[in-house]
Amino acid sequence: MTDPTAAPDARAADRYEIRLLVILFLSFGFVFFDRQALSFLAPYMDKDFGLSNAELGTLSGVLALTWALAGMFAGRLSDALGRRKPILVVAVVLFSLFSASSGLMGGFAGLLVARALMGTAEGAVLPMAQSLMVEASRESRRGLNMGLLQGSSAGLLGGILAPLVVVWIAETYDWRVAFYATIIPGLIMAALIWRFVRERSPRVEAPREEAAAVRVPLGEVLKLRNIVVCMLIACCYLTWFVTIITFTPTYLTSVKGFSPGTMSGVMTCLGVAWVLWGFATPGISDRIGRKPALIGFTVLAVCCPLAVVYVESPVLLGAIMVVTYTGLGCFTLFMATIPAETVPRGALATALGAIMGVGELAGGFLGPMVAGWASDQWGLQAAMFIAAGGALVVVGLCFALKETAPAVLRRRAAA
Repeated sequence: MTDPTAAPDARAADRYEIRLLVILFLSFGFVFFDRQALSFLAPYMDKDFGLSNAELGTLSGVLALTWALAGMFAGRLSDALGRRKPILVVAVVLFSLFSASSGLMGGFAGLLVARALMGTAEGAVLPMAQSLMVEASRESRRGLNMGLLQGSSAGLLGGILAPLVVVWIAETYDWRVAFYATIIPGLIMAALIWRFVRERSPRVEAPREEAAAVRVPLGEVLKLRNIVVCMLIACCYLTWFVTIITFTPTYLTSVKGFSPGTMSGVMTCLGVAWVLWGFATPGISDRIGRKPALIGFTVLAVCCPLAVVYVESPVLLGAIMVVTYTGLGCFTLFMATIPAETVPRGALATALGAIMGVGELAGGFLGPMVAGWASDQWGLQAAMFIAAGGALVVVGLCFALKETAPAVLRRRAAA
């Protein structure tokens, strides 16, 4: 809530912070709506494509590959030009167009090209959005805002609405129509970004901004321990995440024998957890610290893919998923909040793009391809064990992080 006694400039900055959060929340949410659509539509596409587990993993992997390369390039370009808004607008327009193009494809090769182009556009969105958000946020709300933007938005639109909407459209009309429909919200959000988002937050004063925006070479960024550790965490956590969202719908329908409606309901429970932990985890980290929050919530995340294998009741499985699908709240911490509190402003988009890019290359691109191959060899449960292993490695890596939460550092300094 805005403080009525605050100065006019502070109140204006607070209002802009909320407006920016709403716009970027919806924009990144629709990115994940589009990214998730393929996993939920895969059972409906079988009659046209007959996708193997390896091919399904490859489709997720190629999107992650181009997402990674685009994120690294866009982050570096943004810091070099000192511009983020134009890159963000173009990226949102293009990912909407390329997502819809998936419905036009008549074979695996065409679908692979469409997903690759879609990843190229989507990869630029998160580094631009988070670097805009961190500047506009009050220190006390930094983790919460970045968690809402990256975690809860993707959970609400990609985790809850996507399975309900795309499965309903596929059941009522056709899976191709579900892809076509994804173009509309993206174009609306691009228009809102162009109209209402500023290149610079009113919270940033010009002299201080110029001093903070000194360009930092990528080599210097990579010398920071937190950045390197966050890259390694991203590799393992992307393996956990992409493997779960890629193979769980098929696992539930083909191995457990759930109907498409029951599968959709269980996957919606993932979305509920995604929304809940997307803001709760970084919000809690503002108070107890980034490092203990990462460790505790990642321990829970190890259990999520194991529940998919061992829990037979869809109701119980959905309930366990709500409790254990905590990793998406952690994503905000290692992909955005910790890097933002580690590097100077002039290297922020570069650091965010590098962490996301390396993570997507290893965990998003190679992870689902390996999981798909392993599933063809030993059954789909292999993918779930690979996901659990990725989260388990993250627990160990977290102990190498340096704490960055401002409130925690102030308490330590005062002690």
